[in-house]
Amino acid sequence: MTATPSLPIDDCRSPSDADVLDHGREILRAEGDAVLRMADALDASFCKAVRMIAGCTGKVVVTGIGKAGLVAQKISATLASTGTPSHFLHPAEAMHGDLGVLRRDDIVLGLSQSGETEEITRLLPHLAAAGVRIVALTGRTDSTLGRAAEVVVATGPVREACVLGLAPSTSTSILLALGDSLALVTSSLRRFTHEDFAARHPGGSLGRQLMRVDEAMRPLAQCRTARPDETVRAVFSQPLPSRRTGAVMIIDADGMLAGIFTDSDLARLFERRNDAAIDGAIRGVMTNRPTTVTTGTRLRDAVAVLESRRLSELPVVDADGRPVGLLDIVDLVGLTSPEPVATTVDESTPLPGSAAA
Repeated sequence: MTATPSLPIDDCRSPSDADVLDHGREILRAEGDAVLRMADALDASFCKAVRMIAGCTGKVVVTGIGKAGLVAQKISATLASTGTPSHFLHPAEAMHGDLGVLRRDDIVLGLSQSGETEEITRLLPHLAAAGVRIVALTGRTDSTLGRAAEVVVATGPVREACVLGLAPSTSTSILLALGDSLALVTSSLRRFTHEDFAARHPGGSLGRQLMRVDEAMRPLAQCRTARPDETVRAVFSQPLPSRRTGAVMIIDADGMLAGIFTDSDLARLFERRNDAAIDGAIRGVMTNRPTTVTTGTRLRDAVAVLESRRLSELPVVDADGRPVGLLDIVDLVGLTSPEPVATTVDESTPLPGSAAA
């Protein structure tokens, strides 16, 4: 078992930065090694716990107190977000009315390294009387919590990483890792999909990455459109939609996307003083067969297309190729991952997807 790491004690000097770094690394290694030993020690009890949770027709009610209680709250949140209905039950509050949340088809996942935590052991007879099954994450199978549980995933003896060997640190790291493992393996057994995940994470960065282009695009009614036989001058003389975009989608008589013409394309015509093209039909200078994405595409995949092809606008079409909207990079900044989307281009080099002058 790894010795408790500590800073060197010397009344003559304060610990150096090197000492502090060494101490921090020792603590991380001590906790990491403990988690790896736990991985090697997993046995049939883990399988039983996973199958018990996966087969639960009610909720997985996670309980613990103190630092284990904080870990229990995180495990409950992970279960709920990955397809297993769950909530946290404070063991002390349970004795004052919150026991009413439990039903016979629920499972209690109890966390206590010692297995003798008073608030947890007081709860056990009431769980037994209610006929609620228990999975325990605890140090010993012969502890009070261990004996009351139908399945025990034992963490074994643990030496805490703090200098005094007292503050819950290594033990809570093991409990947290075990809880994540239970939740994620159960999620896999439930065949939890991207769509399931997105439905539970509509907000924040995760939700934005999993949203569909349909939710972020400008609908066709808010886009600039034109017929192939309209002149460039006439198209750009028309009033702009309420939200300006840098591209015009060219739609033929059958309602199909015939091409796209961008502000950059127009700028090139002006730079080259190509008045004949400006007064000619836009079909002559539009980009034929532009890059598109179909409805239902994940937004992060569409952004990857914008990045890889260095585009600023991306038409969205239905399964038949009819335009239904447009993704404009201006609207997407900050919507997906924090990684920057390439938007700066060399104006002297034709953009992929833009019209050749």
